[in-house]
Amino acid sequence: MSAAFDYDLVIIGAGVGGHGAALHAVSCGLKTAIVEGADMGGTCVNRGCIPSKALLAASGRVRELRDAHHLKHLGIQLERVSFDRQAIADHAKNLVDKIRGDLTNSLKRLGVTVIQGHGKIAGPQKVLVTSPEGEKTLTAEEIILAPGSVPFVPPGVQLDGKTVFTSDDAIKLESVPNWVAVIGSGYIGLEFADIYTALGSEVTMVEALDQLMPGFDPDIAKIAQRVLIEPRDIDTRVGLLAKKVTPGSPVVIELADAKTKEVVEVLEVDACLVATGRIPATQNLGLEAVGVELDRRGFIPVNDQMAVLRDGEAVPHLWAIGDATGKMMLAHAASAQGIIAVENMCGRTRTVDYRSIPAAAFTHPEVSFVGLTEPAAKELAKAEGFEVAAVRSYFKGNSKALAEGETDGLAKVIFRKDTGELLGAHIIGLHAADLIQEAANAIAQRKSVHDLAFLVHTHPTLSEVLDEAFKKAAGVH
Repeated sequence: MSAAFDYDLVIIGAGVGGHGAALHAVSCGLKTAIVEGADMGGTCVNRGCIPSKALLAASGRVRELRDAHHLKHLGIQLERVSFDRQAIADHAKNLVDKIRGDLTNSLKRLGVTVIQGHGKIAGPQKVLVTSPEGEKTLTAEEIILAPGSVPFVPPGVQLDGKTVFTSDDAIKLESVPNWVAVIGSGYIGLEFADIYTALGSEVTMVEALDQLMPGFDPDIAKIAQRVLIEPRDIDTRVGLLAKKVTPGSPVVIELADAKTKEVVEVLEVDACLVATGRIPATQNLGLEAVGVELDRRGFIPVNDQMAVLRDGEAVPHLWAIGDATGKMMLAHAASAQGIIAVENMCGRTRTVDYRSIPAAAFTHPEVSFVGLTEPAAKELAKAEGFEVAAVRSYFKGNSKALAEGETDGLAKVIFRKDTGELLGAHIIGLHAADLIQEAANAIAQRKSVHDLAFLVHTHPTLSEVLDEAFKKAAGVH
């Protein structure tokens, strides 16, 4: 690219998306700099996927070792099981430190310039970096915005970081309260309810919509309630808003009817986790310097190539990726978007196939999905004039699951009746987060269940749960 610029590419934000974009840019021969005002690695590494998975791994072991009935079934007997809260918290912290260090070192090793400071657009192809040392302006042929997101805190909720907190503080595991209210039943709420109950807490889960796990396929949500919620110390409230949350000892939560907004119940608990989703961290990016306006929800408007839009048209040399675009708020989606943005700036037209990007909740057992839910598939079918069908296969019929004594769960496959094209897959069960990748790859290639039904799977493995579903869908036995 042009020698008239300091860099070929400057990336604002060093989360998973910015990191993925930087690595790909270097492989494409671009002189690259990355600007980060906080912790390298962003939300995923520091306050999200990584530390929460460490807590889930440790708490999951505690749950398994305390399940005397399951262990007895396997012929194992254990005496009293205990845990060290601080040691579990340290496990998560140490993992974060390692991965953050690895991420930073990988960038430096490849020759990416890492700049600590707040980055914002100062004009076309210009980035202003503000740090304790002062301000400096960088010029770049291309700019990628990857500022990420922050937890959403509803009106009326007061945080103190100790008794009322978001996932940012929950991952520190500074205490294991006797009674925790979890506001929200999405991925974050489910995972922390799993952690807390495994370590001995009672949980009250509050969901404003009229059903738990509203973003999940209905069949999966139904089984998840039976497996992840009902057998555990989890009390649920649906159709209720946390209208007011006041920190203290106890935490006071005023629950209001979601429709009438009238207070119907007051809870007094030891702690409250606010897990009501995330919002884009898109303020103070300098977008006004290039005439770009955020959408009504605060997201950066982009097209399918990840170019930033101004009045519906692509802004030259300006791209945005990750949570700040609002397309799919997942770390691996951000990384995919970063790679796509670099491909397009290098003149190779590519788009992101969101339907083939999988997602997972790392509960015990895990929940995962890719593609369309059955209601969404039926909507598409109605609009485009085809019919859909769905089949289910069960872990209780799988040899490996039987050997593990972990037979709760199912795989659900949704497909077109006419062509057999796989439209969606949803799994709850042992290692569901790993199993979903086969379906994700199949959707990416727009494969038909008639082809997938003839693929050979290792026996005995959990992968045969999907194999069975594909065979059912294709009528092959």
